[in-house]
Amino acid sequence: MGLFSGMMGNASKCDAADVEKEYGHLLAENESVDKAYKLIRDMIIFTNRRLIFIDVQGATGKKVEYHSIPYSKINHFSVETAGHFDLDAELKIWVSGMAQPIEKKFNKTVDIYEVQAELAEHVS
Repeated sequence: MGLFSGMMGNASKCDAADVEKEYGHLLAENESVDKAYKLIRDMIIFTNRRLIFIDVQGATGKKVEYHSIPYSKINHFSVETAGHFDLDAELKIWVSGMAQPIEKKFNKTVDIYEVQAELAEHVS
């Protein structure tokens, strides 16, 4: 991930095996990481069972929030591709019980269609 993309808050793809090693303590038995994206210090993890948002907080990063969303609770989602002037792609996820969608931005190096396909595979 480039420094500029990181400063702009855009996500870039991570190696799923490395993420599974680092965050294996979050996973249930027989749960595995399918895809993962890094957003400066935060992370979005797609597992075979759920979506996990990791929010590293504070200057030291010692406080971390792990937000887990079962795929069955996702009502719908949308993606917006990057353009010539708008260099980031966007993902919006609507979850049962939440009025506003969860929004994440991805840099041009991330295939937003791959992200959409991953969600489509898991959301019923």
